[in-house]
Amino acid sequence: MVMASILLGFMALMVCFAHGYLLLYGDAVAHLGIARRILDSRNPGLVQLGGVWLPLPHLLMLPLVQKMEWWQSGLAGAWPSIGCYIAGVAGFYRLCRRMLVPRWALAATAFYALNPNLLYLSTTAMTEPLFLALLIWMTLLTVECVEDIRAANQARVVRRLIGLGLLIFAAAFTRYDGWVLGAAVWCVVTWQLWRARELRRHVAVAFAVFTLLAVSGPLLWLWYNQHFMHDPLDFMRGPYSAPAIEKRTSPPGSAHYRGWHDPGWALLLYTRAAQVVAAAWESGFAVMAAALAGLWMVVRQRTSLAALLLWLPLAFYVYSIAYGSVPIFIPQLWPHSYYNSRYGLELLPALALFACVPAAVLEQRLKQAAVTESSDAATGLGRSAWTPARWLYPVALALAVANPLAMIYGATLVQRGVRLVRHRPSTVLANYNLPLVLKEALTNATTRVPFERDVALVLEEIPPGAPILMQESDHIGALQIAGIPLRQTINETDLDSWDAALGDPAGHAAYVITFDGDAVAKAVAAHPRRLQELSILCGTGQGCARLYQSEINSRPNAPAAPGDSGLP
Repeated sequence: MVMASILLGFMALMVCFAHGYLLLYGDAVAHLGIARRILDSRNPGLVQLGGVWLPLPHLLMLPLVQKMEWWQSGLAGAWPSIGCYIAGVAGFYRLCRRMLVPRWALAATAFYALNPNLLYLSTTAMTEPLFLALLIWMTLLTVECVEDIRAANQARVVRRLIGLGLLIFAAAFTRYDGWVLGAAVWCVVTWQLWRARELRRHVAVAFAVFTLLAVSGPLLWLWYNQHFMHDPLDFMRGPYSAPAIEKRTSPPGSAHYRGWHDPGWALLLYTRAAQVVAAAWESGFAVMAAALAGLWMVVRQRTSLAALLLWLPLAFYVYSIAYGSVPIFIPQLWPHSYYNSRYGLELLPALALFACVPAAVLEQRLKQAAVTESSDAATGLGRSAWTPARWLYPVALALAVANPLAMIYGATLVQRGVRLVRHRPSTVLANYNLPLVLKEALTNATTRVPFERDVALVLEEIPPGAPILMQESDHIGALQIAGIPLRQTINETDLDSWDAALGDPAGHAAYVITFDGDAVAKAVAAHPRRLQELSILCGTGQGCARLYQSEINSRPNAPAAPGDSGLP
């Protein structure tokens, strides 16, 4: 299984790299930029981790992104994601073997591992592959820990507790759903230990370490926000938080997105997104129905109940959509747009595993019926009952393999259509089936990527080392494409030099680049003296960028960033 996942991961990387898909998501570009600036900035250090996105993904990319070529190509984010994909597939098969016979565990793992949306994100700097691997392994170790507690296996319980504590710590520094997942895992394990009174006295030290690791992640992040952002809840209410982004991007006077303070609509939006992400065409309804049937069977039989942790993203995202300013837009529902559809991918492990549970149960019952009926050979009923049982697994495995092929075939049609109808790519994208996550990335990159490439062409003409005043939060991709070290820029992550430069742009930077409405544009409007406008670039849906040259400050004074020599 590990070798198969390695092969699939590298095949996906080759395809996505060849087609330029690694940097379609603006968030992927931003994650790489955060990782890069930890060492490559005027004020390097932990302060550059930011205060909203959790830091573990950036720390994993840190040693890779310092190589300029890997930063520019996106490979610095692809390698950790592929590693997480491989680990996730291996853990998922092991989890499935806890609940299914080997053949059905293979079918469930094939459905999960072959998903084109997962394979695509596993070649990018997005955080979903890492969190899915953590979700799967946390669920797996919780299932195993519960079984070991019931078997009173002290040595294994101690190992499981320490392993779970480390995984919770990692999840808490990956995504905020990891906080909820970690709390749920702690509650499950604590309840089981509470019932095993004799065992809990012997594992008290390990349980204390487990608890300390579980709570230290969120507490450290609250401390980080207080220390560097002067607000422990900056990630919830700061200028880059989800509510602030939702307010900033919504048109003035417009109503909130569908699902706002409406758990019913939030449930519909998330489950629909999960269906479309998991299965081709409209077969997601059948997958969801089978998974819900499997959920009911597992709850009724009360076997491996800890595996229900795989369903936790459903509750988390329903709440986030309804009350956390986290909209999800998919083309199947109004307003028929694309935004955050990748969140549906977090339900893929639950759908893949639990959808195979009723199929495995049905196969077993048909076989039992065949054995019972075969006692009366004259009736022929034994043969008629055995036939559907014999074909059930091959058909299910064939459907698991056909599902990604249907999505990939749609992608091939889109690529052909875009080449033929370049002036109407959005129409082509809407008319052909395509993996939803990739379709969202292509659609939302239609204006941003060409605009940043045009800006990069202008930036490449700036002399090496010349200080540049620029707000990087929205268009750090232009610096990435141009290959300009971040320490050559004065930006919003370096508060002292940033505030001084906004008060006197010409005196602090040799070149100034503004984007409509950003802080630098306002500073130039307030202090335009000794700035010469060199060029204006405007892009559809992106506003305009303006490049200025200082008449008094044109000296290069920024040293080269580490890794710019081309060495890893």
